[in-house]
This record gives sequence, structure tokens and C-alpha cells, in this order.
Amino acid sequence: MIPNPWDLGSATALVQLGFRALATSSAGLAWTLGRRDHGVRVAEKLAHLRSLSDCVEVPVNADFEGGFAVGPTAVAANVAAAVATGIAGLSIEDSTGDHLEPLLDRALAVERVRAAREAIDRSGTGVLLTGRSEGFLVGRPDLADTIGRLIAYADAGAECLFAPGLRTTTDIKTVVEALAPRPVNVLVVGDSITVTELEQLGVRRVSVGGGLARAAWTGFLHAATEIAQRGTFTGLGRAASFADINGLFGPR
Repeated sequence: MIPNPWDLGSATALVQLGFRALATSSAGLAWTLGRRDHGVRVAEKLAHLRSLSDCVEVPVNADFEGGFAVGPTAVAANVAAAVATGIAGLSIEDSTGDHLEPLLDRALAVERVRAAREAIDRSGTGVLLTGRSEGFLVGRPDLADTIGRLIAYADAGAECLFAPGLRTTTDIKTVVEALAPRPVNVLVVGDSITVTELEQLGVRRVSVGGGLARAAWTGFLHAATEIAQRGTFTGLGRAASFADINGLFGPR
């Protein structure tokens, strides 16, 4: 279970709660900067990764989006910079941001994963590489294509495979079985399944993406909207105490 903090405070809190590994959230970071998801620049992402790696004593996996480049050579250069921040793992995805052609050509996507693998190997860091196929998130929910892409990414050097957006246990099981014995990461966005049930399906890693950031923003928006529109403060009354939150960050 690798929950996704969005800043140093949330990362520290998750470690205090006992989680033994973390993963970053591209959306969570973007929102803290007042931007939409995928609106973060590579230098900002690298600084974020370095700050988290320096702050916590557990492994940090980086949502490195699409490598902040299209061409394999540029992806490799950015991956080399990322692994130097102290992260334990990173993922490379195959989405384009173009709603008409939302996925990269498979051959190019494979070369990008291979370039990332070679950059990691040259670094000698042992950083774990996750290959992501985004079809189910970008309106191309083709299970056969997703599995074919993930197998190709594994052959190119990805050690963990990830298809965010899978919703049904049938699809999850199909992907896990098709990729076995390679480990599969599943993204959970709601309350329809448990860690135990995912483990029983053969899933090896679970993350929540921007889910915790969304939960935090939900509380903030509810309380702030109430104040703005009604002039009442019941949302603040439901908040965790100052002492409980302050206590997460060490003795006075």
C-alpha cells in the first residue's frame, strides 16, 4: 500500500500513520501550485521529489507523468535527473494530452520505457521502473490493447505494470493473470474494494493517486463554501483538533 501525499506535511503524516512506502501525486502537487493536473514543470517536479526523499525515511515512488518529454532521448535525460533526487521508483505513462489521439503510438511508447530503463541502469541506483498505460483514463478502455502495451513495457524493462482506471474486479483479475508473475499496481479511487480483496486478486501494489488530496480538498471546500455562502462554521467544528495535527510533526 503506497498512499500518495502531495507535500511534506502530508508525507510526514502518512509515515506517522505507519505506511512503509509512499508515492507522489501529479494532481496533488499541481493543485498545491494552483494549477491543473499535468501543469507542473520538470524542475518543479524534481524539487518536489528531492524534498520528499529528504524528508521521509521510507521509499518514495515518483509519478513522473510522461517523463516531461516525448522523445526517448529527452525522457532518458529527465529520468536520470529524477533518480538523482533519491527516489526509490518512478513511472512513465503513455498518454499524450491530446483528446483526439490520447495515447502515444505503441512503438514510441515502448522506446520511451526502454530509454528510461537504460537511464536507470546507467545510474546504478536500482530505482524501480513502472510502466503505465493510460487507456482507461483517457477514453480508450480497450483491455486487450492495455494488456498488450503493458507486456511490451515489461519486455522493455518495466519491473511493475500499472493501468490506472480499471474499475471491475474482472478487469483487474484479467490484467493480473495476463501479466503474471510480473507485479501489477492498481489505483483505487473510491470505496468499492478493499486492500484484502485486491490482494486476493493477485494485485501486488495499491496506490490512491490524487485520492487523499481530493479528500483534503473536499473538507476545505465544504468548510470554506459554508463560510462564504452561509456565514456559519460547522465545517470547522468537524475538523481534527489543532493538537492532533500539530502533534504529527514532532515534540514542541
